[in-house]
Amino acid sequence: MDTTLFYIVMALGVSTVFNLFLKRIGISQIIGYIFTGTVIVYLFDLRYMSNSSILEHIGEFGIVFLMFTIGLEISLARMYNMKKEIFLNGFMQVGFTALSVYAISHYLFKLESIAALILSLAFALSSTAVVLSYLKSSKEIHNPYGQRATGILIFQDIAVIPILILLGFLTSDANQSVFVILRDTFISAVVVIGLLFVVGKRVMTWLLHFSASSEVDELFMSSVLFIVVSAALLASFAGFTYSLGAFVAGMIIAETKYHHKVETDIAPFKDILLGTFFIVVGMKIDVAFFINNVDKIVGIFLLVMFLKTAITYLILRLTGSSNPLSLKTALALSQVGEFSFVIFAVASFGGLLDKELESLFVLVVIFSMVITPFFISKINRFVAYITKYEYLGLNTSAFEARRDHVIICGYSVTGKFVAKNLDNIDAHYVIIDNNPKHVQEAIKDGKEAYLGDMSKLSLLEALHAESSAAVIVTLDNIEKKRAICEAILKHTKDINLVVKVSTLEDKENLQDLPITSVVDDKVEVGRILVERMMTCQIGGKGRR
Repeated sequence: MDTTLFYIVMALGVSTVFNLFLKRIGISQIIGYIFTGTVIVYLFDLRYMSNSSILEHIGEFGIVFLMFTIGLEISLARMYNMKKEIFLNGFMQVGFTALSVYAISHYLFKLESIAALILSLAFALSSTAVVLSYLKSSKEIHNPYGQRATGILIFQDIAVIPILILLGFLTSDANQSVFVILRDTFISAVVVIGLLFVVGKRVMTWLLHFSASSEVDELFMSSVLFIVVSAALLASFAGFTYSLGAFVAGMIIAETKYHHKVETDIAPFKDILLGTFFIVVGMKIDVAFFINNVDKIVGIFLLVMFLKTAITYLILRLTGSSNPLSLKTALALSQVGEFSFVIFAVASFGGLLDKELESLFVLVVIFSMVITPFFISKINRFVAYITKYEYLGLNTSAFEARRDHVIICGYSVTGKFVAKNLDNIDAHYVIIDNNPKHVQEAIKDGKEAYLGDMSKLSLLEALHAESSAAVIVTLDNIEKKRAICEAILKHTKDINLVVKVSTLEDKENLQDLPITSVVDDKVEVGRILVERMMTCQIGGKGRR
C-alpha cells in the first residue's frame, strides 16, 4: 500500500513539473502525461505494470467521461442537424480509409489478410481524446471546422462497436453465424438505448432535480457520477464499450436544463481521469524497441497521416465543404486514435496479430498521439499559408483607447439590420463573426469587421468589452450564444448585454444568466404589428 501510494505521489509530482514546463512553451499537457508514464515505468522498473488491466480500466474511464461531456454537447436535435457530418462524412471517412489502408498493407507490404484488416480498421480511427480536448479548450468545437471534426469522431466512436464485434467473431470458434451475432447485437443495442432514453431519462431528470434542489454540491456531483458510471456499466454488460453508454447518458442530460451545470462540475474528474489514460499510454512505450525501429515507426506514421489527410480532404470537398475548411478538418483527424489500443489488444489476445507487429503498431499510435498536440494548434495558420486564405485577424491596437463602442456579435440577417439601425443613429460599432463569409460581406459593405470567437477571453480583452456601450448578440445557435454570454459575464459583470432569442427553449436556456435584456424576436414582431395597426386606424379615421 505504501509503495502504491509512493508511485501515485511520484506520478502526480512528475506530471505537474512536466506540465508546468510545457505550458510555458505552449505545448499540450497531454504530452506531459505521456512522458510521465514513460519516466515512472523506467525510473521504478514497472514495465510489468504497463499491461495492467486495472490501470487500463482506470485510464479508459478518462475516455468515458470525455465521451459523456461530448454527449452533453450533442443533443438529439443537434445530432439530427449534424446527420451529414456524422453519418455521411463519418461513414465515408472510416470506410474509404479502411479500404485504402487494407489495400496498401496487404498488396504492397504483403501483410496477411487478417492482420491487414485489423490494421486498416484501427488506423481508420482518429484520437477523440486529443482532438476533442483541443477543440473544447479552444472553443473551436462550435466552429464549422470543429463541427465537421466532431461529427466524424462521433461516427468513429460508434464504429468501434461493430469493429469489436467483428474481432470477436474472428477470434471465436465461429459456432454462430455473422447474421446471428449481428441480430443479437442489434437487439442488445435497441434494449440498452431504449432503457436509457425511456427509463433512464426519467430517473436521471428526477435524480438531478432533487439533488440540485438540496443545494448541496456534493449530492449533485455524486448523482452525476452515479449516472455516468451506471450508463457505462449498462452498455458494458450488453457487450458494448463503456463510452457508448456514457455518450448516450450525456445526450439525455443535454435535453435537460441541468446540462451546463453538469458539464462544469464533471470537468475536474474528466481531466484527472483523462490524464491517467495518457499516463497509461506513456507506460506502454518501449524505448529500446522504439529506438531500434524508429525509421519504420516514423515512416508508417507519415504514410498514414498523408493518406488520412488526403482521403478526409477529398470526402469533405465532395460533400460541399470549402477548400480551407476541408484541409483543416483533414489535418486535425490525420492521427491514429486511442481505440486502436483496444483493437490491437483484442486481436493479439485472440491470436490474430503477431506480438511484434502489435508492439510496432502500438508505438505508431503513441507516436501519432504525441506529435498531434504539437501541430493541431498550428493548423489555422498552416492552412492560411498553404491556401493563401485571408485571415481576418483583429488589430488589437485599434481598441486601446476606444470607449462606448457597440460590439455586434454575428453579421447574418439580424446583425445586418442591427448595423443599419446603428448607422441611422450614428453609433460607433464593430462586428465580430466566426464565419469568414459573413466577415467578408461586412467588409464589402464598408463595416469594421473581424473574424473571431466572442467566447474567448483574449478576444474580449482585445475588444475592451468592459468599456463598450453594449454587446448585442444576434446569433441563432443556442450553444454558441450561451458560451458567448457566459464568457462576457465572466469577463465583466458591468456590461450592457443584449441577446436575441427565437424560441421559448432559447429563453429558458439563458434565464439563469444575468443578461441585461433578452429580446424575443416573435414578441417584438407581434408588438410592432399591433403598433402599426393602431397607426393605420388613427390615420384611417383622420382620412374620413
